[in-house]
Amino acid sequence: MTPNPPNTSCLTCRLSDLCLPFGLQIDEVETLEIIIKNKRPLGLGESLFTKNEACISLFAVKSGSFRRFVMSADGTEQTLGFYLPGELIGLDALFDGNFTFSVDALETSSVCELPLTRLNELCAKIPNLQYQLTRILSKEITTNHEQMFLLSNNSAKIKVATFLLMLSKRYGALGYSHTHFNLSMPRQTIASFLGLSNETISRQLTALCKEDIILVNQRAIQINDLRLLQAIIEPCHNN
Repeated sequence: MTPNPPNTSCLTCRLSDLCLPFGLQIDEVETLEIIIKNKRPLGLGESLFTKNEACISLFAVKSGSFRRFVMSADGTEQTLGFYLPGELIGLDALFDGNFTFSVDALETSSVCELPLTRLNELCAKIPNLQYQLTRILSKEITTNHEQMFLLSNNSAKIKVATFLLMLSKRYGALGYSHTHFNLSMPRQTIASFLGLSNETISRQLTALCKEDIILVNQRAIQINDLRLLQAIIEPCHNN
């Protein structure tokens, strides 16, 4: 994926239709741009924020990708989800002002920082901005419901197929290929997210390759037959 240049503005950003500027007038977008801070890029594994940290800003992914996770009492990391370009990070903290999970970068990544106090002030002045923020929050709730369904009592094959279809849908919405994309997350992170072992993830991907449904080349995924991949999860959805 080609990232936005460091000096990209909201008006020229290719992700603006997915982010907060969507539906705003040009003068409203320019007003929003005034409060945005461009943080330095984060490297692989670098933390954006940690669980229970006070939320003073929301973050829009400009390039790269991030994962959200929590640490269990025994020190095991549990991956809860992923963020791709154009998606907003930190909405979980709007309830009580603290982040409920940690977020780190899966690759060299960048974000636009939106100071919460100033964002709230703008939402009061720009109704369309408040509407878009509510729309994004609703989308996140829907995505979380889909993930809960994915992680319910489904077979490993259904989990892996659903995971690939979810990524396909999200990359397609970004304007990228929905049938050929890279997995920025390593196998162990996918395994943590799906509640499976690394070996099971590898076996399921190999099985899908043997059925000629997908092609795997290191982290590159090519979906050869979306219809067959969808057919794997249809019995589960029909129950």
